[in-house]
Amino acid sequence: MNEYLVEAEELHAHTARGETFVIDTRDPQAYAAGHLPNAVNVHDIFTYLCTRGSGGHPAMVQHFAKVFGAAGLQRTDRVVVYEDAMDNGYGQSCRGWFLLNYLGHPEVRVLHGGLKAWQAAKLPLTTEVPLYERARYEPVVNEGLMVTADEMVAAIRNSEIKIVDVRDYAEWLAANSSPYGYDYCPRKGRIPRSLWLEWYKLMTRKGGVPWFRTPEVIRTLAEAAGLNVEDQLYLYCFKGARTSNAMLALKLAGFKNVRNYFNSWNEWSRDFSLPIEEGYSDEAPA
Repeated sequence: MNEYLVEAEELHAHTARGETFVIDTRDPQAYAAGHLPNAVNVHDIFTYLCTRGSGGHPAMVQHFAKVFGAAGLQRTDRVVVYEDAMDNGYGQSCRGWFLLNYLGHPEVRVLHGGLKAWQAAKLPLTTEVPLYERARYEPVVNEGLMVTADEMVAAIRNSEIKIVDVRDYAEWLAANSSPYGYDYCPRKGRIPRSLWLEWYKLMTRKGGVPWFRTPEVIRTLAEAAGLNVEDQLYLYCFKGARTSNAMLALKLAGFKNVRNYFNSWNEWSRDFSLPIEEGYSDEAPA
């Protein structure tokens, strides 16, 4: 077990001893069909959209304090978050990892490979729903992990900060607005001065299971995109899931100064005072 990830067999040993609070981020129907033993379902981890217009970060903190408390989570719990597969859920387990770190939870990891890795290891699933006593979850917010829209505006003018777009190529090119549809967002494009590092590139598939690439390969891919381990990075995507996935990957590779513009394009595109770029760019790959 490293600082960020846990492998399926290792998690199975800990859940068998009741040492880990497991969170399933999938939709309720998938959870009901079969989930890890003693896992609770918190799909809000993936669906909650945060923008200044919806109350911003303070409203999000209050929302998840209630959600995690209702699920029975306590700050003393060791937490593992999982999704179906780390390349088809838009990084939703990593979004949970980021949210819990932002709320100041002391120990949070992601199940490496997701449910697919658990199944590949032939480990048991259940349909039983655990009943944990409701808790009072008290966040201790870590603002240093988060980027606001105002900070991103300032970063556009600050060459010491590298702005990194981790979305799919069609979104980068302004050919699509979001994973939710062509016109889901009112504007298409990217934040000016962005570098592009598609989140998919940081993973590989083996045996039908998506895994993060090795730290060495992640560093090589990041360097090819113009990023170095000592750089200050501001990541964005659509709603903070793919950024969380890329952030975790970069952390694995030794990048220390990485922050997440969690509200991302869902917020940026809706504020017509904020600048965008469209089409091809010198920063895009050949």
